[in-house]
Amino acid sequence: MTRSTAAAAKLVAKMTIQEKASLTSGATFWTTKAVERVGVPSMMLTDGPHGLRKQRANFDHLGIGDSVPATCFPPAVGLGSSWDVDLAHRVGAALGVESAIENVAVILGPGVNIKRSPLCGRNFEYFSEDPIASGVMGAALVGGAQSVGVGTSVKHFAANNQEHDRMRASSDIDPRPLREIYLRSFQRVVEDAQPATVMCSYNRINGVFASEDPFLLTRVLREEWGFTGFVVSDWGAVNDRVAAIAAGMDLEMPASGGRTDAQIVAAVRDGSLDESLVDASATRIAARALQAAAAPRVAGPLDVDAHHALAREAAGKSIVLLKNDDRVLPLQPSQRVAVIGAFATAPRYQGAGSSLISPTRLDNAFDELVARGGEQVRFAQGFTNDGSGDAAALRAEAVALAAGSDVAVVFAGLPAALESEGFDRDNIDLPVAQLELIDAVLEANPRTVVVLSNGGVVALPFAQRVPAIVEAWLLGQAGGGATADVLYGEVNPSGKLTETIPLRLEDSPAYLNFPGEQGHVRYGEGLFVGYRWYDARRIDVAFPFGHGLSYTDFSYGDASASLGADGDVTVRVAVTNTGERAGREVVQVYTGLVSASVQRPDRELKAFAVVELAPGQTREVELTVRRADLAYWHINADRWVVEGGDYTIEVAASSRDIRSMTTIRIEGDAVLLPLTRESSLGEVFAHPVAGPMLQGMMAPVLAAFGGAEADAMGGMDMQKMLSAFPIGRIGMLAGAAAGPEAIEQLLAAADAPQA
Repeated sequence: MTRSTAAAAKLVAKMTIQEKASLTSGATFWTTKAVERVGVPSMMLTDGPHGLRKQRANFDHLGIGDSVPATCFPPAVGLGSSWDVDLAHRVGAALGVESAIENVAVILGPGVNIKRSPLCGRNFEYFSEDPIASGVMGAALVGGAQSVGVGTSVKHFAANNQEHDRMRASSDIDPRPLREIYLRSFQRVVEDAQPATVMCSYNRINGVFASEDPFLLTRVLREEWGFTGFVVSDWGAVNDRVAAIAAGMDLEMPASGGRTDAQIVAAVRDGSLDESLVDASATRIAARALQAAAAPRVAGPLDVDAHHALAREAAGKSIVLLKNDDRVLPLQPSQRVAVIGAFATAPRYQGAGSSLISPTRLDNAFDELVARGGEQVRFAQGFTNDGSGDAAALRAEAVALAAGSDVAVVFAGLPAALESEGFDRDNIDLPVAQLELIDAVLEANPRTVVVLSNGGVVALPFAQRVPAIVEAWLLGQAGGGATADVLYGEVNPSGKLTETIPLRLEDSPAYLNFPGEQGHVRYGEGLFVGYRWYDARRIDVAFPFGHGLSYTDFSYGDASASLGADGDVTVRVAVTNTGERAGREVVQVYTGLVSASVQRPDRELKAFAVVELAPGQTREVELTVRRADLAYWHINADRWVVEGGDYTIEVAASSRDIRSMTTIRIEGDAVLLPLTRESSLGEVFAHPVAGPMLQGMMAPVLAAFGGAEADAMGGMDMQKMLSAFPIGRIGMLAGAAAGPEAIEQLLAAADAPQA
């Protein structure tokens, strides 16, 4: 028990049931209640996760209006593509500083939900389609913010992978994908960074609202993962307040005007709710309030320039160079450059909804490009984001400019109206006017670069024809400057995709199971999310998970893998910069089990690291694959199990660019399941005690089907044929030797403690 928790428990012990219940719901839209009589202060929670969204005082009661200026860092769709743990930590620390200056106790974020479908309207707030990438980057952001004393709220727990019907729909997920894909990112953040709070999601999971699911909030989160903070509801996520308290959901937000506090008091008084559960929730909330009050004050004003510079660095490292044929990029100051597209002057730099930040300043790419190329850089709008104006005339102007230039740079992307919190996208296509513009510009000037601004992946039907494509995502307030840095080569691009770009929406894993119907969405693709799906089905993609180019080249040496005393695997590989520019490479490690007893993906990301290299420099990169990350969820044992066998260790530049491979032998975990009358003969044969006993019982039957009898029945293996036969029903085959009494003796012997 921490000092603040012990102090909080003493204060809660002095409270009335009404006071304790009052702590479990908000005082206002953004603040918790105080219990001044015993010394528990109020605290403020405010939206994030890529910038502080603190509502100005007295602006509007819903908390969706104007907010104080804050640095808008790249949203997770961008920052995740940096794969840079140190960078994420520094961004988190900056978010913490800005929150502390504004007396914010908890910033709501980061979001570590999995990008199950490219259609999810909130994918811009999430890091990846992979749980290790999401968990590692999320933990770094949490660690940074909390290093300056500001709490974080990891969200949305759990399986919040769509916006359609998000407040009611049930995410129906089998145990293995739930554990291995959708909970694993949260587990990494909780176990590595211990966030102050976890925010439960709106949706139901397998029919149970997340806000009232004791399996999720108590068994998994607290008992298995050791979470010590409090659980806060997403705003308006509480369905039944009493059931939520019983399940482990501590703080209802926003304020309910005391209505649900009274429900808790009434439930305690009529005996339907144990008061100790209210005590536990009140203690957890009070402990965080005490910690926030005791945290050192951070004096303002905000260093706007320093945080803008960090935002620019983060944006530059988040940009992914998808394609660069004939080295069209970087641009040269002497070149005549046609800059085309509305996004070049009116940037789309963040998503819409609760994370909308009022930036301290805002760069645009065109001004930044002019600062480098001067009068050589000219602009044509090309299209409008709202479809207004004369599309043909705008396109003709752009084509004329492109034809008279050395290089054309088309800024294309998704308008805010097409992707936002609150609704999902209908498709992954760019607007028709933009596609027609790209075709026309390309015909006028083959040296065309497409720069994308989008919060979720888009189809790229022009990918084979356009020589250079830059995925610039949503990059925050400094994205315009960072984009110019990359286009002119002042920053060497190093970002890599944390989600696959498919050729067609129809190829994507959840296509036939998204967004569900009649209140249910079936996660029918199971474990095979993102690159796991495309690899297993050998589906061609536009650009694979982990892909990203540089203005230099990297070579990899032979990888080695060794097993540590703790069971973790250390992977080492030498990486060399073989080009003429300094650069950063994201080294990725994927594993697979050569012969698995359960269905597993071909390869799964288990570790990654960023290495910076000067031209000609070689460095040995060391990566750690945690033993726990090799485990799968054993459905019958209801626990994590590392299966023994030969594991492939693939060191890669992307999920489809494997540079070196080795194997390592891993000893598995012992799994001895209790036997019952419904256990199969195969399970019993494999049991160290029951197996030999059953072999003796079945010997006459197995012998009878040997020799000529086996030949007469096609040479079948009787033991193999009967492997799925329940042990409780073998009397029909083995007779008295396997009667009910004999079976009970066998099961008792199997369950007896072993020496």
